[in-house]
Amino acid sequence: MIVGIGVDVVDLARFERAADRTPALLNRLFADSELWDGPAKRPLRSMAARFAAKEALIKAIGDSTGVRWHDMAIVSDGLRNPSFEVYNALAGIVAARGITAIHVSMSHDAGVAVAYVVAEGIG
Repeated sequence: MIVGIGVDVVDLARFERAADRTPALLNRLFADSELWDGPAKRPLRSMAARFAAKEALIKAIGDSTGVRWHDMAIVSDGLRNPSFEVYNALAGIVAARGITAIHVSMSHDAGVAVAYVVAEGIG
């Protein structure tokens, strides 16, 4: 059963300006594991898509009480398919809402990043 859905878009130029203006921003929004793709730093367009995914997740679960940006992280499997790991306050909200699976899709093109999240569970 679908418990919630969320979608978010991020303007890539605006995200890049924010990252340039506030150097600590990326460290506030993302875990170290999200910032790096192996030995290389992940491109800003990919970080914008991850930010959109985090915003979409909050919309899908319907509650952000006490949640911090580091309470969620995008991880990839061996085929580079993204998924979420949730921690702390967010993990409690997910459990309380009966969410058993979180599906995420992200993309970036033509100056925007977009993410779509479906929260599935026992409702």
